[in-house]
Amino acid sequence: MPRLNAGRHAFIGDAYIKPQEITAMRMSKLFSQTLRDKPSDAEVPSHELLLRAGFIRQLAAGIFSYLPLAKRSLTKIENIMRKEIDAIGGQEVTMPVVHPAQIWKETLRWFQVGSEMARFKDKSGRDMVLAMTHEEVVADLVRREVHSYRQLPMLVYHIQTKWRDDPRPRAGLIRVREFTMKDSYSLDVDEEGLDKQYRAHYQAYFDIFHRCALPVRAVKSDVGMMGGSLAHEFMYLTPVGEDTLMICDNCGYAANRQVARIEKVAGSKEALKPVKKVATPGITTIEGLAEFLDVPEAKTAKAVFMMATITEGEVDVDRLVFAVVRGDTEVNETKLTNAVKAKELRPATDEEIAASGAVAGYASPKGLKDTLIVVDDLIPESPNLVAGANEEGHHLLNVNYERDFHADFVGDLVLAQEGDPCPECKEAMHAERGVEVGNIFKLGTRYSEALGAEFLDKDGSSKPVIMGSYGIGSGRLLASIAEEHHDEHGLIWPITVSPYHVHLLSLKGAEKDGEEAFKKLVEAGLEVLFDDREESPGVKFADADLIGVPIRLTVSKRSLKQGGVEMKRRDREESVVIPSGEIVDAVTAEISALKEEVQALVVEVPYDD
Repeated sequence: MPRLNAGRHAFIGDAYIKPQEITAMRMSKLFSQTLRDKPSDAEVPSHELLLRAGFIRQLAAGIFSYLPLAKRSLTKIENIMRKEIDAIGGQEVTMPVVHPAQIWKETLRWFQVGSEMARFKDKSGRDMVLAMTHEEVVADLVRREVHSYRQLPMLVYHIQTKWRDDPRPRAGLIRVREFTMKDSYSLDVDEEGLDKQYRAHYQAYFDIFHRCALPVRAVKSDVGMMGGSLAHEFMYLTPVGEDTLMICDNCGYAANRQVARIEKVAGSKEALKPVKKVATPGITTIEGLAEFLDVPEAKTAKAVFMMATITEGEVDVDRLVFAVVRGDTEVNETKLTNAVKAKELRPATDEEIAASGAVAGYASPKGLKDTLIVVDDLIPESPNLVAGANEEGHHLLNVNYERDFHADFVGDLVLAQEGDPCPECKEAMHAERGVEVGNIFKLGTRYSEALGAEFLDKDGSSKPVIMGSYGIGSGRLLASIAEEHHDEHGLIWPITVSPYHVHLLSLKGAEKDGEEAFKKLVEAGLEVLFDDREESPGVKFADADLIGVPIRLTVSKRSLKQGGVEMKRRDREESVVIPSGEIVDAVTAEISALKEEVQALVVEVPYDD
């Protein structure tokens, strides 16, 4: 590591360089250690390798420290974000981590967001919030700073720490509680302007991920607690992902399973038949019912009971929800949550079901009390269904919507499944797992109206600013890159986000030549991690593979006998020996080639609206 003297210069050997040029680190001084064994709590490859390579350390569930190697990579990732958002007109700001609850109460999210939000009181007894997102803060800034249409459009962004008290953090950095995000917020006078900035972010996000050498695809998604009219997620497809995507290879339709639609097939047209009660002793499942009555599952109505926490004004109330879908389908809980505008949703207990007048396993939407009845739009199109009779051991034949029962909501409640027909072209879709690495939202005026963020338009009228919100988690992105780029030996960083470009190994008997090579590389301004430790060649090679810097240089008695320094790319098996006097030129050329490989990934992507 460069040794700082009492003045303003850093020394490498006998030569000094200016502080802003310091790009080198000696492993003997590096503030982290590699681990030989797999950590017992590592769940996925990226978690294991980032721990073993000395990039991160866990403090508590979902809370991590980022050590120097990780910090360098994160800085590069965040600078890529800055460059791309600056290119579409972004202005960087910094907004607080701690918010007064008042602005969250103005938008009502104080009452709508559940236990994931960290709430506390300051020493004066005022309600406060730890930032989980910054729409309220931006809207508050806008109402103070933006007054005229002449100031718009505008785009501001920041890179800031956030907190969401996720009850199930997992997979290292992929699902955490404390994290850093790049958030940008577009401000426009009309929907046309919002659409323009939304599309600009759509391409900029692909450029960011591609410059990080991470393959992603954009899919339509649920707006969730953010609200608004449209959202896309940028998904890295991987078996370790928690999200499920429904994808049609024929027409390109892709959506998060939370919001994915399917081509629904209505029931056959037939005259409505009279309701008839039949005995079905011990039959409590759709499969068993269909077999017992010798009818297809599509001729049955499936009952699902949930308890929903719904905000009415400023008060949370629990309501029993009875969802009805056709027996050959499943309820999508995200769609159900949105249908009843629930803050939280959980399965109802038998006691809660019984209090409504229903009988678990034999439930019917007929004659229930104090219950929100929510029906999938296939139910009105499917005549003469078999439903529960609200009586132990009995079902009803020929139950029909409108004639026999009504609902508080009718709409799409169905969960898309592997093989379901695509809503666009009717071909079979398939499911894939993925990690959400970015999202974009058309917020509209939800936050500006709530906080009075208005501008004076050309005609002299006051109008709410139209907003968009766009986020990328830098830690999750780091983990996803590690998940994509590794082998059985360790990480393989893309040149654009690697903590260093060159990993220099000095083996026993060639220490002096190693120091000389280090000096040349640093004086040339190259980013070098120098393994100057008194370790065996096996340990040094294993650590180099584990850490995953793109270019490895080895100075040894053997390489010197062969004419110089051995150079090997981390992603290739072969190596070459470079004359000692040519290592700077050779490394510089290899770095350029690696950067060109990544740059070739940055292409224009058609917008999927």
